[in-house]
Amino acid sequence: MDNKVFAKWNNLFGYGLFFVALLTFGITVEPTASFWDCAEYIATSAKLQVGHPPGAPLFQMMGAFFSIFASSPDQIALMVNFMSVISSATTVLFLFWSITLLLKKIYNIKSFDNSIKRISFFGSASIGSLAFCFSDSFWFNAVEAEVYAMATCLMSIMFWVSLKWESEMNTPRGDRWLVLISFLIGLCFGVHFMALLTIPAMGMLYYFKNYRKVTLKGFILANLISVAILLFIFKLLLPSTLAFFGNSEVFFVNNFGLPFNSGTIIAGLVIIAFFYYALRYTHKKNWVNINTAVLCTLFILVGFASWIMIPIRANANTVINENAPSDARLLLAYYNLEQYPETKLFYGPMFSDIYSGQDENEPFIDDKPKYERDLKTGKYIIVNHWEKAKINSNSKHKGFLPRLWSPEHAGNYINFTGPLDFKINSSYRNNDQLKSRVETFRNDSEEGVLSGKDYDDFFKKLSPYLDIEKPSFMSNLQFLFEFQMGYMYWRYFMWNFAGRQNDFQGNYDNLKGNWISGIKSIDSIRLGNQSELDDDSLNNKARNTYFFLPLILGLIGLYFLLKKNLKLSWVLLLLFLFTGLALKVYLNERPFEPRERDYALVGSFYVFCIWIGLGAIFLIEELKKYVKNKWSQPIILLMLFFSVPFLMAYQNWDDHDRSNRYTAQSIAKSYLQSIQENVGAMIFTIGDNDTFALWYAQDIEGFRTDVRTINTSLLATDWYIDQMKRKTYESEPIPSQLTHNLYAYGTRDYIRHQSLIDSVRWDVKDFINWVGSDHPRTKYRNLIEQSGSDPNFLPKSQLETVFYPTNKIRVNVNKENVLKSGLVKPEDEDKIVPYIDIDLPKSGITKNQLLMLDIIANNEWKRPIYFTGGSYDDSEYIWMKKYLQLEGLVYKLVPIKTELAKYNPYIMGRIDSDLMYKIVNEWEWGNSDDPHIYHDPETRKNSISYRSNMARLAEILIEKNEFEKAENVVDLALEKMPIDKYGFYSLLVPFIDNYYKMSKFEKARKLSDRIAYKYFDKLEYFASLSPNFQYPIGEEIITEIERYRALVEASVVNKDKENISLTIDKFISASTPFIYLYGDFEYYTTLTDFVEGYYIGNNIDKAQDLAEKVINQYKSRLNLYSQLKEESQLIYIDRIKSDIMDYNYLIQIILNNDNSDFSKSSEADYDDLLKLFTEKIKS
Repeated sequence: MDNKVFAKWNNLFGYGLFFVALLTFGITVEPTASFWDCAEYIATSAKLQVGHPPGAPLFQMMGAFFSIFASSPDQIALMVNFMSVISSATTVLFLFWSITLLLKKIYNIKSFDNSIKRISFFGSASIGSLAFCFSDSFWFNAVEAEVYAMATCLMSIMFWVSLKWESEMNTPRGDRWLVLISFLIGLCFGVHFMALLTIPAMGMLYYFKNYRKVTLKGFILANLISVAILLFIFKLLLPSTLAFFGNSEVFFVNNFGLPFNSGTIIAGLVIIAFFYYALRYTHKKNWVNINTAVLCTLFILVGFASWIMIPIRANANTVINENAPSDARLLLAYYNLEQYPETKLFYGPMFSDIYSGQDENEPFIDDKPKYERDLKTGKYIIVNHWEKAKINSNSKHKGFLPRLWSPEHAGNYINFTGPLDFKINSSYRNNDQLKSRVETFRNDSEEGVLSGKDYDDFFKKLSPYLDIEKPSFMSNLQFLFEFQMGYMYWRYFMWNFAGRQNDFQGNYDNLKGNWISGIKSIDSIRLGNQSELDDDSLNNKARNTYFFLPLILGLIGLYFLLKKNLKLSWVLLLLFLFTGLALKVYLNERPFEPRERDYALVGSFYVFCIWIGLGAIFLIEELKKYVKNKWSQPIILLMLFFSVPFLMAYQNWDDHDRSNRYTAQSIAKSYLQSIQENVGAMIFTIGDNDTFALWYAQDIEGFRTDVRTINTSLLATDWYIDQMKRKTYESEPIPSQLTHNLYAYGTRDYIRHQSLIDSVRWDVKDFINWVGSDHPRTKYRNLIEQSGSDPNFLPKSQLETVFYPTNKIRVNVNKENVLKSGLVKPEDEDKIVPYIDIDLPKSGITKNQLLMLDIIANNEWKRPIYFTGGSYDDSEYIWMKKYLQLEGLVYKLVPIKTELAKYNPYIMGRIDSDLMYKIVNEWEWGNSDDPHIYHDPETRKNSISYRSNMARLAEILIEKNEFEKAENVVDLALEKMPIDKYGFYSLLVPFIDNYYKMSKFEKARKLSDRIAYKYFDKLEYFASLSPNFQYPIGEEIITEIERYRALVEASVVNKDKENISLTIDKFISASTPFIYLYGDFEYYTTLTDFVEGYYIGNNIDKAQDLAEKVINQYKSRLNLYSQLKEESQLIYIDRIKSDIMDYNYLIQIILNNDNSDFSKSSEADYDDLLKLFTEKIKS
């Protein structure tokens, strides 16, 4: 076929694949907001607002265009999601065209002179394209409003354009493709940086095209230059351009007295003039290459111009305006992700820095000066004391390639690479108490009973007295290859081309998030027995198996390309490495991230699917040599189609089909529906999934815009506090007395506690007046001067730090406002306390905590304050966890004291059953009970709050004898959150208790039996594993047994005679194989309550048999203790007393239920054993 025929077939197949992908993603797209960042992207796109750094302005502008087509506010999310659908379908189109261009370079297309050969040619490329279309990670991105779908689209287009450029390079109009590439590079900055990773591959295309003789020196140099171009654009060109704008603005405004924005305009004019004269001059001199380079740089900046939207919209004070990057300097900080923790790629501090203290030679380093506009003077002023403002990391704990860098993940790092070496500091080696403690710790370490967290806690407590070594370079390399590349790349790669175990987030064990193949004999080698999996594992919709077929076909394609064209092989391999393993080096991930990160690696999976396409044609060409039938090629092609893309589509459909799923939207609305309406309520949120979901519901669907959503993390930033002080929709500003200058960047980021008057309890208003004052007496400098020390040894930022002299605070209660605002019902007036006393940390508080106290001080109980929960840290509830009222999914701050539950400190707050019953029945559940939707992990996790809160409500209703309401609540929970779809079975035990208390025995038994089967089934699977697979998951096995035990105990406590004996039998049968994990004594003595269970079930023989086994354990243990001398017994006195009391408890069960000789002999044995101990021990 000639080029004209090629183009016709190429377009026909390409557009056909585009529509296949469009149909696939269009059918499975989520109809509303998803979890994580998607809700934020929808809200910021539809209204052109400013999202989280580093921003995605092009994505948002395109999203705004798509949202125009929404017929109603609740359709906006679907339209923005469809942007990802179309982007992903376009990706598949350009992937196909890229594969055909590569094949065109390998084969002489004239040899494909009939339809059958052409079908084989284009069909092979289609197999590679469809494999990517139906791959796990790409499909995940394709059906939600995230940047990765559009970023992959841009990458696909850029690679195709680079192939077109290579084919027309050195022709009169060939460089037009290079200019287009430059423009696309600029555009990708408006979405995501992924597409930039094609630049090294493009550089090698140029090298191989222009240098026919490849030398080792030239090859290495070409690779280095290609990477240098990438770094120049990413780290130099655009940051320098933004810095030029920012510096020009400050320079011209501050030095020449020009109005604000004048310097930005001048900088823009300078850049325009530079390109105008540079292009004109190079054209005049006929410097073609330089002219092209200047033109390409210009088009990069033209593409990057989408970023102009960010300061424009930031200056418009949009509702969502993260970082408020309203000028060039702020925009540069936004681009550089300065709000996030800094990570060093090649040299920097290790996590052990947290144990080391400040650097001896340079304890402080400079921060960056923060400029703000002073409207009075018309100049930019620096608002922070930036010189020596940051605590420097200890130089002894810096190293090359710092993979082990995050102090928050120290325990997990130690679990991976082993403990750090340490010794007692020479100054404390004579301290016997310290030596004893260290020796004990070392002994525990040798016995293998310590975890990484134990080491972390030990080091944090004793670090001033220890010399702790930093992780070795080899430990960093081990972590790089084992975790970052092995677990966080290879595992994801195999998900896409071999198979996936389930949708649980991986935690490095054999049960969650691993790759599988579906070939049991192979998977069993890595993960243990795969032939006797429990039903939940088998029925997990994300369990997808491809039997290595896509992987094998891709490897065949790689081999084929290496054989046919070594240069193209390197180009693709370079692209594969940069979009995969190199990205892992750059991201420097920690164990463990908040969620799986496979979605960012689709670029490398894209390359592998090119190899799949090449592998398909190679197999067809090879096999046709042995099969002479003219139809052999289409038949082989069809077999490959069913073996790879069709298999992937079939396996992946159920867990990628998000159609008709509204769970994220309904959860957001349930939060808001739980809040008192039209009273100026404020709710403190913590993470992404509660904050972004509420932003979406309020901003896009206009739902409950009377509620002020306050993210506690963002409340540590000056720009967010400013925004909270403005009215938004129907919600009033936060009540706050602190002005901007008191919380500007670098000001009151941390407020220390200095114990001066801790005997005094301050009113919270007085506290805010003190910390909000700039009087010298409130500053740390004053303390140093009063102590007679020289303050000059500390930097100014430290000296200007505010402190508080007492950590004891009193929040007075305005009862009139409490009743007027409806915080408390009139009938509960007598329960209102006159004040609430709180104790602040003795170390200090952060800016966000200060602002929360500021709100409390100035609210005076006029507006309700709520918390989403999700954290149990005292500070998240402003140290008032005992003054909460659970309402639906949220906690309301009320001046009524409720002690935390002694048996479960996570149960907080009182419940107004009438109010909460009303809230629960008004919740929007979406279609959470639909058995056909995919209940993803986040949907399932949210059932934790729903179930636990509804169980508590039912319990209160039962206490009030409102059984019908209680039954309705439990029935509703089980209806809307089906057992088989949501998991978390331990949370259902309270419902069983509820049913028993309402005398709904049949419902209780039915629910108990269903859950018992789940546990029994799982433990049977664990029992089928060999010991070497059981040991690593021993904690998981014990957890499962204990949850099963709690379920059985519910039947015992509620004295359910009907099936209690059978229930206990099954539990003992399922748990007996794991006695070795407990030890005989621990295992049997924890079965004591089940002795009573057998008696309740009137199964006397089994009760006596089990009791005898337990008694034998007590006899053996106590006899052993009795043989010790009394002095030695005193060492174990607590254990002995505990065992005697537990033994006595068992005897009382027997005596109360058994009138046979067995009870008498058991009591006699107990009495005889007790005689072996002195009165001193027994008392």
